[in-house]
Amino acid sequence: MAKSAKAAAADVAPAGADDPELLLHLYRQMLLIRRFEEKAGQLYGMGLIAGFCHLYIGQEAVVVGLHAAATEADSVITTYRDHGHMLVCGMEPRGVMAELTGRIGGYSKGKGGSMHMFSRDKKFYGGHGIVGASVPLGTGLAFAHKYREDGGINFCYFGDGAANQGQVYEAFNMASLWKLPIIYVIENNRYGMGTSVARASATTELYRRGDAFGIPGVPVNGMSVLDVLAAARPVVAHVRGGEGPYVMEMNTYRYRGHSMSDPAKYRPKEEVSQVRKESDPIDTLRTDMLARGIADEAAFKEIDREIKDIVNDAADFAQTSPEPDPSELWTDILLEA
Repeated sequence: MAKSAKAAAADVAPAGADDPELLLHLYRQMLLIRRFEEKAGQLYGMGLIAGFCHLYIGQEAVVVGLHAAATEADSVITTYRDHGHMLVCGMEPRGVMAELTGRIGGYSKGKGGSMHMFSRDKKFYGGHGIVGASVPLGTGLAFAHKYREDGGINFCYFGDGAANQGQVYEAFNMASLWKLPIIYVIENNRYGMGTSVARASATTELYRRGDAFGIPGVPVNGMSVLDVLAAARPVVAHVRGGEGPYVMEMNTYRYRGHSMSDPAKYRPKEEVSQVRKESDPIDTLRTDMLARGIADEAAFKEIDREIKDIVNDAADFAQTSPEPDPSELWTDILLEA
């Protein structure tokens, strides 16, 4: 089945390339994530965001391309580099940014911060600070989809560093055994914290990590939103059709450090500059649309103004929303059933 999914992805060349409305939607979503994360970085530098803060800059094509193949029945779970995932799920920029600043208007009432935001309404189940934790939890969400027969599948994101965690393979075994509807998305941005994949993993073809459990996998150019969408469509059809889990390795790149406190001295600046120059997902799509006359410079300037206004509004709200009342320490900690 792995080969057929790869072949099907290759037949869609490239996905949505002739749909101006879809292309502009993908571009707008990637730009929203980019500008949101840049603003979050600014607020962190000003001391308005405390604790951990992991930015998604450079990896926008992964979540935007995958979510374009999802439906409202599907659920999403991810790790601590999670702001972009929240935004594509439809969570409001105001609520996400307010959570970053620890305000009551945030999705977790200011108590979760960057790594622990949830929205059951949007079927977004975190944001998890423990490396690899999204995998067994996502597998549980997939079990729930199958048990309820709701037609949904789970998109479970984790990084290349988490791919070496033992709990990942326990979850793989159960998911394959029960043919659970889940796509395991490995966001391989080349570095697990400060260690390159080649130094940390005995095998670097991470899409093959499900082989021992009969789970097919596919490598994907995670720097192209159209390549991601083209690869996602047959994989989604496989999983939604009851054929069991799938592994997708998204080969991508983060421009910033592992977190805001990481100066990223373990890689040369030239490497980052080269990737941005040759493979930036937003610039690549913009250049392609300009070349094909899908949109002109005026249209892109208008989109940029629109996104800038949304992000600035979110930042203003995040700074003016009240802090949680001390009584909030005693809420959301116990569920009586």
